[in-house]
Amino acid sequence: MSDTRRRVKVYTLNEDRQWDDRGTGHVSSTYVERLKGISLLVRAESDGSLLLESKINPNTAYQKQQDTLIVWSEAENYDLALSFQEKAGCDEIWEKICQVQGKDPSLEITQDPIDESEEERFEEMPETSHLVELPACELARLEEIADLVTSVLSSPIRREKLALALISEGYIKKLLQLFRTCEDLENREGLHHLYEIVRGVLFLNKATLFEVMFSDDCIMDVVGCLEYDPALVQPKRHREFLTKTAKFKEVIPIRDSELRQKIHQTYRVQYIQDIILPTPSVFEENFLSTLTSFIFFNKVEIVSMLQEDEKFLTEVFAQLTDEATEDAKRRELVNFFKEFCAFSQTLQPQNRDAFFKTLANLGILPALEIIMGMDDLQVRAAATDIFSYLVEFSPSMVREFVMQEPQQADDDDVLLINLVIKQMICDSDPELGGAVQLMGLLRTLIDPENMLAPTNKTEKTEFLSFFYKYCMHVLTAPLLANTAEERKDLPEDSTKVNPVCPDNFQTAQLLSLILELLTFCVEHHTYHIKNYIMNKDLLRRVLVLMNSKHTFLALCALRFMRRIIGLKDEYYNRYIIKGNLFEPVINALLDNGTRYNLLNSAIIELFEFIKVEDIKSLIAHIVDNFYKALESIEYVQTFKGLKGRYEQEKARQSRSLTRYRREARSLEDDEEMWFNDEEDEDDADAGVEKRVEEDFPESYGKFMGAKKGTTNGSSSTSSKPASSASPAAPNGSSAKVASLPAAPMVKAGLVGLVDYPDDEDEEDEEEDDEEEELSPRKRPRLGS
Repeated sequence: MSDTRRRVKVYTLNEDRQWDDRGTGHVSSTYVERLKGISLLVRAESDGSLLLESKINPNTAYQKQQDTLIVWSEAENYDLALSFQEKAGCDEIWEKICQVQGKDPSLEITQDPIDESEEERFEEMPETSHLVELPACELARLEEIADLVTSVLSSPIRREKLALALISEGYIKKLLQLFRTCEDLENREGLHHLYEIVRGVLFLNKATLFEVMFSDDCIMDVVGCLEYDPALVQPKRHREFLTKTAKFKEVIPIRDSELRQKIHQTYRVQYIQDIILPTPSVFEENFLSTLTSFIFFNKVEIVSMLQEDEKFLTEVFAQLTDEATEDAKRRELVNFFKEFCAFSQTLQPQNRDAFFKTLANLGILPALEIIMGMDDLQVRAAATDIFSYLVEFSPSMVREFVMQEPQQADDDDVLLINLVIKQMICDSDPELGGAVQLMGLLRTLIDPENMLAPTNKTEKTEFLSFFYKYCMHVLTAPLLANTAEERKDLPEDSTKVNPVCPDNFQTAQLLSLILELLTFCVEHHTYHIKNYIMNKDLLRRVLVLMNSKHTFLALCALRFMRRIIGLKDEYYNRYIIKGNLFEPVINALLDNGTRYNLLNSAIIELFEFIKVEDIKSLIAHIVDNFYKALESIEYVQTFKGLKGRYEQEKARQSRSLTRYRREARSLEDDEEMWFNDEEDEDDADAGVEKRVEEDFPESYGKFMGAKKGTTNGSSSTSSKPASSASPAAPNGSSAKVASLPAAPMVKAGLVGLVDYPDDEDEEDEEEDDEEEELSPRKRPRLGS
């Protein structure tokens, strides 16, 4: 079997700068006696014939691209490429090439123009001896010049030499003069050659050449040359578009001429890159990297120059927020700021921070609040883009602003976040592209992960309290409106509960976005969202959507419930049980029938989670109320497992109850025996009482005095001596001081110490008074 690692396609570059496929074979590197060196050999996989025999020369520039391509040039107009089937084979051959040339295999070009040895060689040569010799810049030699330019593109060293030659001789301007001559003479062949020349010069990828080509006096001629693509029957009219169709709009006059020139140049160069130049092939993808960098640094310079012009930005903001500003003018101002913020993304992080702080100080957020409340869709869309840049830069800055708004406005509808929510709800796009973007911004703003907690305040608590007070009702309004009433047009035997659901796809999409945001809140906002769900009975309303004909919406509703149950919070569990909120889920499962789809799997997973996590309250509720409906589902063991868990718990509780009853019965028997013993000990009671009085004369006297005062409110009864007035007092409890705990001793010892005839009518009232007055004495003794 052949080695697929070494399987390659051989390409050669033709005169039209297109790569021709020369065949497929297997490559090897071996010493060839005839060539006196290590060579690359490719033999055809079809018949074994030799497709390529190329000696690895020490000075040839080999280039590795995209992990599976090796490109090099063997002669003035003969460029080769090997395209490998596998990266491993490419790496092996590349290592062999680098070994022969003594280069590091981690490099992608073996002969770089900025190699130290090359630089030394340049320094030793006379100043111009290393330059390519350019043909005279004449009409008759345009074809020769075009061939020269296109031939060097595959060799980094030759590209470098040609670029130096073009700059040193001022060749670009001479070529552009020839372009004007060819156009005047309508010399179509010469114009085609000039197209190849200018395109090739751009692919030299040299910033010094770009500075000349994109200068004010040259750029339109460069665009003109690129209109005459030989592949087109008629030339394009790019210059006409740039000069007549594309209008430069100065929303506020730019006084700095250098800034104005830089803006014009950047637009035109971007047009050349995006519109005029064809998409580079895989072999040319790195040829325009410097052009991209040229545009990038131009944008950085434009943003910096505008940022430094405080008068300009102040005037822009003033007109943006002025009620007298015309709608068309305001649209231009907003589009300017949108582009301005887009350009700012090219800045370094520290410069970008300074940029957005400048905008914040000038009042960008109050201005956005005004703009987002306007009816113009284009203006609102541009304002949304600006808002997204600000949220991405600093969510805290935006949160700080919106929390100050209620102090300045009485109407919640004009709050910036509510305007954002309303724009999300009212998105006219059937696919809700804008709503998805706004939902992402809201998620960023309410995400506790990016909320700071300074020492003087807690941003998370303050902002979430603000959001749930002023904004949450706006967010949930469409959800509550679409789940408000029951439909009456369903069959009587329908199992669906509250089956009112949006049939319209766009509304279903919107509700799914709102549910996604609410699910995020359940995961990250703990008690704020919990209070909101309980107060609004939100889960019940969400589960109405389980009946939607749009399965993705039913899944969103189920996901919301799954996140709530996943918290394993008993408050949520009691809420679900009390509201019987499993019913719509189980109805959806039964309505789905035997279809094995995503909805079926998601519902089964919900119950499997409850079983695995052994959430006892939910298991008991499900089995008690729904097991008869679920026991026929046997293709999974989930519901039988729930039943098993339920029975295990029931058995455990039964055992615990039996043990408790046995212990209670034992206590009753002991108590009965104890009271029987009391009768036998009556004679001993008087002696015990006397001994107690003798042993503890002072404390016993005080205790009995307090008891008499509690038992008898009148002065006549309280003056009677305790010891002489109690011949039949049941004081047997005193004899068990050593064997019983402290609390029973006190309680038993205080029962009927003195029996007065006039106490019978007040007996019940006295007992209540005893408990109230004695309870403070009992607590310390129980704890001692």
